[in-house]
Amino acid sequence: MRIQSYDIIPVLQPYVKLICTMECDDGADTSYIRVLPDACVELFFNYTSTPLAIISDELHKRSIATFRMSRPMDVQMRKGAGVVAICFHPGMAHKFIQVPMHALSDRSIALTDVWGCTATEIEDEMAGCSNNEDRVRLVQKYLLKELGHSKDDLQIAYCLKQAQLSGGLIPVGRLVSNTGLSQRHLSRKFQDYVGLSPKEYLRVSRFIFSLDHLKRYPVFSLTEVAYKSGYYDQAHFIRDYKDYTGCTPREVVRARHILY
Repeated sequence: MRIQSYDIIPVLQPYVKLICTMECDDGADTSYIRVLPDACVELFFNYTSTPLAIISDELHKRSIATFRMSRPMDVQMRKGAGVVAICFHPGMAHKFIQVPMHALSDRSIALTDVWGCTATEIEDEMAGCSNNEDRVRLVQKYLLKELGHSKDDLQIAYCLKQAQLSGGLIPVGRLVSNTGLSQRHLSRKFQDYVGLSPKEYLRVSRFIFSLDHLKRYPVFSLTEVAYKSGYYDQAHFIRDYKDYTGCTPREVVRARHILY
């Protein structure tokens, strides 16, 4: 499979984490890849007539939206498929998808279910493009049209920033205190904007932070990785890995089919 990243126009950079194209050769389907949860929403625009992918044993033929919040997804790209993929920063997809995120958490659905005929319109225009650069420009043009339907929530933005800076270790109580919201109100906002409760989101964030340590410091022992990631005992470290990957930390390190 060929993957190529592209520049994101400045106005979309606060919301879009990554734009890339993914193309599978005509000869064979790709092997299954386990993609780990990262609390992100992704859009996959299919610009071919080929079925797109099998995700968690379900065949998706056209463009899709995936809400990869707290469970891994097993993905197999179909032979001859080509897509433009958009990955949003956590909590930012709500600017483009006018549906409470918790209603779609850990699901993959047809893009027409959230964008209606606009999704089909994009597919038709992309099929007529002569190259991927034009397809990426087209998708960003449509994202700009969708941007602005809802206002930024400064309290959620603050919480997401603090979660990032702390590696998921900031207590929920401190977020409640610093935002001036009740815990119930903050939780409701998180469910709508992010798709998870604050506690769940911080737990995923800590797990993602530990994955970054695994990649950046391969000489560290798993005990060191757990400690530096804020886990106070091996039991919680292993439990999170089993919940979010289906494997132990050691198995994740050794596995070739797990993408992280």
